[in-house]
Amino acid sequence: MKPLRLAMWSGPRNISTAMMRAWENRGDCAIVDEPLYAHYLACTGLDHPGRAEVIAAGETDWRKVAARLTGPVPEGRPVWYQKHMTHHLLPHIARDWLGGLTHVFLIRDPGEVLLSYIKTRPSVTADDLGVLQQREIFDYVSSVQGRAPPVIEAGEFLKAPEAHLRALCEELEIAYMPRMLSWPPGARASDGVWAPHWYQAVHRSTGFEPYRARPREVPPEFQSVVDTVRPAFEALFAHRLAPPKAAPA
Repeated sequence: MKPLRLAMWSGPRNISTAMMRAWENRGDCAIVDEPLYAHYLACTGLDHPGRAEVIAAGETDWRKVAARLTGPVPEGRPVWYQKHMTHHLLPHIARDWLGGLTHVFLIRDPGEVLLSYIKTRPSVTADDLGVLQQREIFDYVSSVQGRAPPVIEAGEFLKAPEAHLRALCEELEIAYMPRMLSWPPGARASDGVWAPHWYQAVHRSTGFEPYRARPREVPPEFQSVVDTVRPAFEALFAHRLAPPKAAPA
């Protein structure tokens, strides 16, 4: 059977690492964590935590990354889960190789993303939230593959993880596994070298955190950023995966 090369596209401050844990815990997945990160840092010059280590450990040539992601799956696994950040796919990177992957888009309300983002960074731009890039990638993939790929909204997902994972697996035509809902705590060999800077909460986790409503009141000085990306978010939200409702008791 043809392997499933599954590219999960997310912006920052989402449940992307927990989602990676869920897929890795299936036992039939090869995992790659943000394979374009080294190229992104090398090209942008941004000073992220562990920058030198990320560049040294990763591949800075995007063409080699693309060839790897569309080439043989490690260990001949049936599923290759590829965790991607949308802003890592810089404008100069060709898009044609994306046609060789199956895509899923993980979105989150941009107001919530921004409020989480500014807790650790003093400034933020629309591009930092990754939503505009997410819409561009979604539109390209939809055009090339002739259908809209699945979209998962993080808040809705956390209210019903099992239902969403079942629906997604059905959409992808693979078996759902209950073990996707929980995993042992701790680090993984598949984690990027940046994990010590960003993955503390996931390392403590044993499953998806329960949904809780979060404030969405954006400080006035950042409202224009949210307003800029909101239309792109709404366009993606319209395609979100709706899990089947439970039958009445």
